[in-house]
Amino acid sequence: MFKLKVSEAKLLRDMVNAISILVDEATFKIEPEGLKLRAMDPSRVAMIDFEWPKAIFEEYECAKPSKMCVNISELLKLLRRAGKTETVELSLEEKTGRLQIIVTGKYNRSFTMQTLDAIEEEVPTPKIDFNIKAKTTTQGLSQAIEDAQLVSDHVRIEADTEKLLLVASGDLMGANITLQKGSEMLLDLEVKEPSKATYSLSYLSEIIKAASATSDIATLEFSTDMPIRIDFQQTKDGKLTFFLAPRIETD
Repeated sequence: MFKLKVSEAKLLRDMVNAISILVDEATFKIEPEGLKLRAMDPSRVAMIDFEWPKAIFEEYECAKPSKMCVNISELLKLLRRAGKTETVELSLEEKTGRLQIIVTGKYNRSFTMQTLDAIEEEVPTPKIDFNIKAKTTTQGLSQAIEDAQLVSDHVRIEADTEKLLLVASGDLMGANITLQKGSEMLLDLEVKEPSKATYSLSYLSEIIKAASATSDIATLEFSTDMPIRIDFQQTKDGKLTFFLAPRIETD
């Protein structure tokens, strides 16, 4: 039915780890052009949109479009057994419907795991007009989020033509983190109109921490009191995008 191979296990493991932040059971679309996943977390607060075209894989075979649902945490357990530079091959056994994972490197081993009933729900991409587009280093963004977490469980993200500002306030402390346009951390900033919105730090922290292993660059897009979109730049036209709903503050 299908087979894919990656030459470095770390590439696949990091991506599966990023997916595991939001979903535990993931239904992948397996198409001749590549692998896709679009899913929401159980609370419907965050969404992931993932695509890997076949050019990313060392080998990729897909006879016809299909869907495959797997337990992500169980798959991750197996992938963590592979060394960073070992080869990993995934394929579906036609007779049993089980997923086979073959790891080749210092020594060879194979695992199988049961697939699950595919989720048929189609998750649409949010259609939002964003007023802010900020390109940052993932390391810089991660550090800013860690600073904000010292004082609160949520953060207000603001932007004007000169800077991106993260504001967090708690009962005992407050924090203002400024990323200036053109700095080492804020690589680019496009502003249609100044905007601000508040988001959960627990979600942001987990997303950025996991996805930063897949990319050095993150692009944030948001508007006032609207969901934020975070794109993590991938090679060979791959896509790893997260959407996170805002926390609506009342005066």
